[in-house]
Amino acid sequence: MRKFSSVLISLFIFSFLFTPYLFSQDLPVDKNVTIGTLGNGMKYYIRKNAKPEKRAELRLVVNAGSVLENDDQKGLAHFVEHMGFNGTKHFSKSELVDYLELIGVKMGAELNASTNFDQTIFQLQVPTDKSEILSKAFLVLEDWAHGYLFDSTEIEKERGVIVEEWRLGRGADMRMLDKQLPILFKNSKYADRITIGDKHIIETFKQSTLKDFYKDWYRPDLMAVVAVGDFDKAQIESLIKEHFGSITPPAVERKRELYPVPKHDETLFAIASDKEATNSSVSIYIKLDKQTTKTEEDFRRNLGQSLLQNMLNQRLSELTLQSDPPFTFAFGGRSGFVRTADCNVLFAQVKDNGIEKGLSAILREAERARLFGFTSTELERTKSNFMRGMEKALAEKDKTESGRLINEYVYSFLDGGPIMGIENLYDLYKKYLPKITLTEVNKYSEELLQKSNRVVMVNVPEKEGVKIPTEAELTAVMANVSKEKITAYVDKVSTKPLLKETPKAGTIVSSTKNEKMGYSDWKLSNGVRVVIKPTDFKNDEILFTAFSKGGSSLIADENYISASQAPMLAQGSGLGEFSQIELRKYLTGKIAGVSTYIGSYEEGLRGSASPKDVETMFQLIYANFTHPRIDSLGFNAYKAKMISILQNANNSPETAFKDTLYSTLSNYHFRMRPWTIKTLDEVNMDKALAAIKDRFADASDFTFVFAGNIDTVSVKPLILKYLGGLPSLNRNENWKDLKITNPDGVVEKVVKKGIEPKSSVAIVFNGPYEWNRKNEYKLESLIDVVNIRLREAIREDKGGTYGVGARQNISHIPTSKYSITVGFGCNPDRAEELTKAVFSVIDSIKNFGTNAETLAKVKETQKRQREVNIKLNSFWLGILSNFLQNGDDPSILPEYNSWVDELKMSDIKEACAKYFDKNYVKVVLYPEDKVQ
Repeated sequence: MRKFSSVLISLFIFSFLFTPYLFSQDLPVDKNVTIGTLGNGMKYYIRKNAKPEKRAELRLVVNAGSVLENDDQKGLAHFVEHMGFNGTKHFSKSELVDYLELIGVKMGAELNASTNFDQTIFQLQVPTDKSEILSKAFLVLEDWAHGYLFDSTEIEKERGVIVEEWRLGRGADMRMLDKQLPILFKNSKYADRITIGDKHIIETFKQSTLKDFYKDWYRPDLMAVVAVGDFDKAQIESLIKEHFGSITPPAVERKRELYPVPKHDETLFAIASDKEATNSSVSIYIKLDKQTTKTEEDFRRNLGQSLLQNMLNQRLSELTLQSDPPFTFAFGGRSGFVRTADCNVLFAQVKDNGIEKGLSAILREAERARLFGFTSTELERTKSNFMRGMEKALAEKDKTESGRLINEYVYSFLDGGPIMGIENLYDLYKKYLPKITLTEVNKYSEELLQKSNRVVMVNVPEKEGVKIPTEAELTAVMANVSKEKITAYVDKVSTKPLLKETPKAGTIVSSTKNEKMGYSDWKLSNGVRVVIKPTDFKNDEILFTAFSKGGSSLIADENYISASQAPMLAQGSGLGEFSQIELRKYLTGKIAGVSTYIGSYEEGLRGSASPKDVETMFQLIYANFTHPRIDSLGFNAYKAKMISILQNANNSPETAFKDTLYSTLSNYHFRMRPWTIKTLDEVNMDKALAAIKDRFADASDFTFVFAGNIDTVSVKPLILKYLGGLPSLNRNENWKDLKITNPDGVVEKVVKKGIEPKSSVAIVFNGPYEWNRKNEYKLESLIDVVNIRLREAIREDKGGTYGVGARQNISHIPTSKYSITVGFGCNPDRAEELTKAVFSVIDSIKNFGTNAETLAKVKETQKRQREVNIKLNSFWLGILSNFLQNGDDPSILPEYNSWVDELKMSDIKEACAKYFDKNYVKVVLYPEDKVQ
């Protein structure tokens, strides 16, 4: 049910930034996991885990995806997945979703499924405090495994939903990928099995063809049940045997083929352009044999490859901070590709006409690594960061969420890797990380420049003035780099202290403790307010936020653009006497980070740290106030990055749609202009630095809120020193009303842009709001009801969209107001029909409220979500800072559950009439050739 990514690069970026290791069962197996196989061949994995409390993460994993489709089944692996939510043996039609929502399971976040080339995964998170819920959850998994009904009416409805999912994924990226996949996967079945499938087949397949895929591939030997959570393992094992042990394998089993990615000696080129493309990029894919890990020696190899990858990416990142960078973003390294192959990739996103320069740069860095290797200081820093990450993971071993643990077991089943567990993994890191040498790491750089099985991919916007490179030109670039005289990398490391001066500590002038909410409230001698909420939710996490009135509202219009970008410019420039590169190196082996922001009506900071590194976090806070930095290198690198983003942004239909919507909503306010290259010209380095210095010159009106494993006694001296020592001017600032208002009445606009047959619709209701927290809860509840009703009416009944939803926003500063945005994508021919259906749903709720079942779903989901949220540091940080910033008393927070209990259908009806009034902006995007 998740949208299949239309951009191939996005499948790999995360892996390259931090490569997960693929481990085999010959390595140590986590003693906490029970692994078994039923008599019919079905596998299961069970792990007891206490976080989140009273919850279980469940997965049904099917070792079958789109690569197994017959020619007349393209897209049906994904379609079968969808049908699991549209009628099964024990849950006809919509009963499955209805039941799960009634027990507080949220669609999308806790109930979902995904399909790709090689697998299908159903996911479910359920409460475990009632045995009947847990038992019924396994009935859901059982039905997914062998209880589909394939109701003909539901199939026809779902055709529309999946066509809309296909439509949602269409655009420049997908059109270019259509051209590139046959080259990247040359002579492989993967080239013709993109998961979303063939639109014509989706619209016309016979029901028997759909059932055939389910019958062939949803069978015990290709499935596994995975359960991780706060439960009794013996009970779970019993439920698995009860629900899955009797599934009978088919009499004749189709062979589960593994499809290779054939090798080729020559370099292939996949050059694509599109008039709606929003950026230029170049990448080199080197297809490799699948790398397995059977022994500790293999583990050591993987670790060495990851060290090299990390160091290479650090070097590439440094190049983006040059005054005229060769690319705006780049990465490189090895990752899984498909089930039967790995790949090495070098990727660069560049400015227009920057393909050859970007390609030269990434190849040059790979060649530099091959010729000279990496330095001992680079290796030691990277080892330190790796080990520090392992220490943090080990410290959190009893506080790690089940959702983070479960993927290790899922992919153990799919890829054959062992289940290490953090203790075994930590021990292997300690054993091998110190032993890995530069020579050992450097040898892996050879793989980056391999000439066989190589594909060069290029994406560029198709527009006047942008040259599309030829194969000959790209070949020449690669040849020229190999002939260059390349010098060794010089690793410059600053030995300076982060702070030049020692802050003069302040004192606490008043101290209170809110026993009900469990936080301390201190007022320091320089005016700084500090609120500390100690928790035991995480062992190795401290979060903070800080805020002060004013923001860019106190900046003159002519300096506003510079001020708005000042925090980003500072982040890219470094801090104090440290450049951004030097600061990154200085923070080696430390888990601490701080960033600043300047909003419309407030300025502030955000950050986090491990308790071990909390003093570093406080030093970073102090330095951000007293020594912000914006230098010419950071400024020029920022401009280069923004140019690459903005120079083609208007090619996108979605950009035109959003710009029209937001400009209309703000009554074309000067400060709400869409960003363009011309806007970028207004950013001035000196004005930006002056703005950030001004906004953080006076700490006397700042409030700091901390949440996490923070001891008030041990942290007190650090707070007095670094926060109590902050400059205090006692300016007593307040924000200035910028007079950004919404238009009155009904405003409707049409945007005509784009060549794909797709529309987007946004309807934004807005108006004044009576500020209080119970009203906020009622509005939140109304939106929960509306989302269920819209999904049922627009997606499920009409099959008109892949996703439709509403979201609310309320603000208290400068005036209390609300907005509700309803949005969906659809076939242009149905935009008007579906818009009317949205208003019909709203009118129905206005006139009749909602039914008891929908209200029960909303209330149960709210209670269940609150159970989880109150054990999260991020929840407490967000809600305390929000209450304090708006002058509210956090002590009313425990009243939430009583509000839920008291919520009535009449509350929903009244709220709908109040907030969905006749004051709205509607914008519809149509393709250029749509006749109105």
